Amino acid sequence: MDADRKGQDNLSELDPLQETLGFTFRDIANLRQALIHRSYLNENPDSNLSPNERLEYLGDALLSLVVAWELFERFPEFSEGRLTKLRAALVCQESLAHLARKLDLGQYLYLGKGEEKGGGRSKPRTLASAVEAIIGAALVDQGFEAARKLVLNLLREELEHIGEKELEDPRSKLQELVQAELKLSPTYQLVETGGEHRRQFTAQVLAGGTLLGQGQGQSKREAKREAARVALENWPRLLKKLSGRGNESRKS
Repeated sequence: MDADRKGQDNLSELDPLQETLGFTFRDIANLRQALIHRSYLNENPDSNLSPNERLEYLGDALLSLVVAWELFERFPEFSEGRLTKLRAALVCQESLAHLARKLDLGQYLYLGKGEEKGGGRSKPRTLASAVEAIIGAALVDQGFEAARKLVLNLLREELEHIGEKELEDPRSKLQELVQAELKLSPTYQLVETGGEHRRQFTAQVLAGGTLLGQGQGQSKREAKREAARVALENWPRLLKKLSGRGNESRKS
């Protein structure tokens, strides 16, 4: 969309974006404000418009809250640390910029000519900020519940994907690998720490006496899963190490 054509009388040009978002603004000027980069105002000081930075601030806070609550509900056994990592993965700049590209958001941005020539429509920081600003605009336009639904709709695929990935039991995958490569079965050792109201478990997963991974959790199951997950992350290095030991044993 040509930045020179964007103005008070061209708000209908944002209708396709509303359709893509699945959200119809009561006051479409709120959506427009979410798309205004400061560079546009620097070159159009008489436009009587405002940059999207305040809406970005609001949307960032709401996005974090909605995602945190959704993860809290979906994964009741996950520790605070694990939930924090998942939330960070969903709301980070890279994820939001990817979402913006799927929405083709870049074409709707109000940019100064210099910023546009510099590739502003594809800059991850600018795209991610616009997503947050749109969420903030939805909150201003229709309140918390409507904005919450928008967030969940925008992140539906990502939430399902991260859910499927997290719900896969890494213990099963690790057992398959250890049995296939080493002809062994992994074993787990558990240690419980903390008081009655703050129990914490540490699990170690071993194969043939070799430590493969260690993890912590607020339940035995979570600790074992985390230990297996760590082992899977390090599996190529571990396999090389264990295979080397096997070769040395055969030589001796």
